[in-house]
Amino acid sequence: MLIARHALVIGGGFSGTLLAINLLRHGSLHVTLVERDPQRLGKGLAFGAAQDRHILNVRAGNMSAFADQPDHFVDWLTRRGVGSDATFATRRDYGAYLAEMLSDMRHLAGERLTIIADEVTDLALSDQGVRLHLASGRDLTGDIVILAPGNLPPHDLPAFARLSAPAYISDPWSRDIAADLTPDDHILLLGTGLTAIDCALTLDDAGFRGRITALSRRGLTPHTHAPSPAFTAVSERPSQSSAALVRAVRARSRQVGWRNAIDELRPFTQGLWRMSNDEEKARFLRHLRPFWDIHRHRIAPPVAERLDAMKARGQLSFMAGRVLSAEPDHQGLRLSCRARSANHSSPMTVTRVINCTGPLSDLCRTREPLLQALWQAGAIRPDPMNIGIDVDQQARVIGGDGTANERLFAVGPMTRGAHWEIVAVPDIRRQVLDLARRVTATHWVEAEGL
Repeated sequence: MLIARHALVIGGGFSGTLLAINLLRHGSLHVTLVERDPQRLGKGLAFGAAQDRHILNVRAGNMSAFADQPDHFVDWLTRRGVGSDATFATRRDYGAYLAEMLSDMRHLAGERLTIIADEVTDLALSDQGVRLHLASGRDLTGDIVILAPGNLPPHDLPAFARLSAPAYISDPWSRDIAADLTPDDHILLLGTGLTAIDCALTLDDAGFRGRITALSRRGLTPHTHAPSPAFTAVSERPSQSSAALVRAVRARSRQVGWRNAIDELRPFTQGLWRMSNDEEKARFLRHLRPFWDIHRHRIAPPVAERLDAMKARGQLSFMAGRVLSAEPDHQGLRLSCRARSANHSSPMTVTRVINCTGPLSDLCRTREPLLQALWQAGAIRPDPMNIGIDVDQQARVIGGDGTANERLFAVGPMTRGAHWEIVAVPDIRRQVLDLARRVTATHWVEAEGL
């Protein structure tokens, strides 16, 4: 394997920051971390844009940033007297935890860590190394480069492609979504998943008391974490295909409860995805993904209680259907919507529509200049399911010619095509640790027990 003395990491969100820290923990190489938005450094989208009352969807006991130190985050909370392993900590606290880790590593690593606030607009790969071109005009060179783009902004649905703020907000994290609203206003959230829930809570925190409607094709909402019956988890990876696995999980849920039936698959999910062929993966994404998401990615009980209160007072409602058209008018937007159970459309007038459809994963649609440039140059390509960047099991990026590049890697949610489950902290922390060990050759030392 290529011996790297200088690693360039593009993206200083959760994935990129944690990778940089692990590279420095496990090796002696120099790391340069490039992040265009200093406010997101060490936090990324999920934790950098969090409001005071946004909380994590996973208990603190499973949110350590280090796979080899499972109590790291709990110890951090305990020292500050703000939580324990069963706590659903605030995202701001988690962002502070990540920022503190980066600050500590800057102190410990000294000159081995360089952090640059700039945007990478292009990169060149050669047998001699990697060269990055920055928006400022500066160039950087290194031995390897790792892409850590995080979650990309959602794409616009056809009905809203020509609309703009304030009536239509395409990226819910790009601006104040509650600005200039009154109690008489009606807000439509496109999507009913975790992003829509975050936006509903953000509007509520901002004092908005008008109507909020969240709409998606099926109207499905994330389930809630809750106590489950004690049980003995399966110890071997299931062998069923995706369709048969769903039937098996349903049967298992009748024995141990659906939460346990889903959670016990966690150690095997990536393996199940890899052993499925492209046809099975496509069928899963087309028919089963929405149901998997609402069971797998659950919300904390305090969040569920707030949503129930908003629904009880008539402020929040969920709807299954789709928007057929959208036209500006003096009140905001005039929509034509069709409910899932209806055979005709109905009008709806709203003050503002907020795109909560979730992160873009289609590489061909991205507006990110660097990803566009790399795709057009053939340095990267979409994975077979078109849900991210194509990588192999060692995180090496596969180019347009089908070969894996020894100098170009990718980590984080945009590698979901290879792993599927790679959006949550427990999965990303393992991915970046494994890559850091390979890059620094630490895995060879550990394998020998030295």
